[in-house]
Amino acid sequence: MEILLTNDDGIHADGLWALYKCLVRRNEVRVVAPDAERTGVGHGITLNVPIRVRKITVNGGYKGYAVGGTPADCVKLGILELMKRKPDMVISGINPGANLGININYSGTVAAAREAALYGVPAIAVSIHSAGVDKYQDAALFIESFAQRVSNKRLPFGTFLNVNVPDINIDEYTDIRFSRQGLSVFDEYFDKRKDPRNQSYYWLGSDMQKFNKNPEIDGAAFHENCITITPVKCDMTDYSMLDELKKWDISKDLKAVGKEKP
Repeated sequence: MEILLTNDDGIHADGLWALYKCLVRRNEVRVVAPDAERTGVGHGITLNVPIRVRKITVNGGYKGYAVGGTPADCVKLGILELMKRKPDMVISGINPGANLGININYSGTVAAAREAALYGVPAIAVSIHSAGVDKYQDAALFIESFAQRVSNKRLPFGTFLNVNVPDINIDEYTDIRFSRQGLSVFDEYFDKRKDPRNQSYYWLGSDMQKFNKNPEIDGAAFHENCITITPVKCDMTDYSMLDELKKWDISKDLKAVGKEKP
């Protein structure tokens, strides 16, 4: 299998290369990752400045492409320019810090997998709990095996998988839980400060994310030391609301507005 490997933490990130070392044993792996950390950039792409790409050697001999852009840029470049053919799979991670619930909307890690799904390439976003990660290798071993299963089973067009792995030994995982995205919000706030010129600036802060205790929700399952796997669709249409909107008879309003035109 030919795999495009990326992330949002930058090409020097430990999680990226832990995953590379596992995947490269049985697969062809091409690393195309941001040249610096791009955490929280979501699905942004670069339009107004050129994207620069450098082929570099890191970690004592491993080679990859360092991209001066976003995770989504990396996937686009990998698929359209840097690989001889479309990859069999895109894997994004391993991200230090879980991407659960509403974090899916902000994550560059997840966005890279979403970008691949838009190109019809099976994709997995993978994250591990906490910033002080100790068990990258355990998570990587699971993803290596899981990626093969995904390759065999395939995914529908426009659907990718968001995987979160506890930072514990692989034999301590409680279970693998197929879960849905939670929508509980953070208690957020801005810390307002003054710079030396007495100008205001702000740091966004938040309390710990809280999750519904429903075991079918990703955050609840994850905090029971389960690996969580959530299928995510690129099509964000609310089809039930679409049917409701069709009953609103907006055309009547449009005609009324037209009569008011001077």
